[in-house]
Amino acid sequence: MFKKILIAEDHEMGSFSVQKTLEDLNIPKVDYVYYCDDALAKVQKALRENDPYDLLITDLSFEEDHYTQNIKDGQELIQKVREIQPALKVIVFSGQHKSGIIDSLFKDYHINGYVRKARNDSKELKKSIASVFINENYLSTDLKQEVKKFNSYEFSAYDITVVTLLSKGVLQKNIPDHLLEKGIKYSLSSVEKKLNSLKEDLEVTSNEQLVAFCKDIGII
Repeated sequence: MFKKILIAEDHEMGSFSVQKTLEDLNIPKVDYVYYCDDALAKVQKALRENDPYDLLITDLSFEEDHYTQNIKDGQELIQKVREIQPALKVIVFSGQHKSGIIDSLFKDYHINGYVRKARNDSKELKKSIASVFINENYLSTDLKQEVKKFNSYEFSAYDITVVTLLSKGVLQKNIPDHLLEKGIKYSLSSVEKKLNSLKEDLEVTSNEQLVAFCKDIGII
């Protein structure tokens, strides 16, 4: 099992949940920080002392207070940490549930696990730590279906542009004119076909539901 873990979490209740989980797993060395800058400093210091961390567990959102921070959120922290310790295992422990954002964390930030803060998060966190330790990526059970659904459809830049226009209140019949302003030439019938195809693939029945779905998964 992991011997040295760093927790970056700005809420005491979230930190307590992680702390209890790690106590149950008998992790010998656990450090806690409330700020991303402090987390990066800890990783740097551990590397200098040739005693690196095995795992970083971090939230994504960190509330601003009177302490000015250079690193504003967990995503930036992961990126900075990866630059100096590429092999460090990373589990995100967050209330964020948008599947587009979660998918990006695995693909673009190369995280090893994602656990959503919820009713059974302690159990999920234990499972994630065990899985990541044996080099298996882990995603909370309650999120697997949504991420699978997101990955079943590959959104093009055109798809996102059309849905974004809808989300801004542009009427469907006026979308071709707005696309033309962006140098994209599409007829109204082409736009209608695209929207109908999106709704069918994503199993929604209206433009309003389509916009809501795309907002939920984080692509607009």
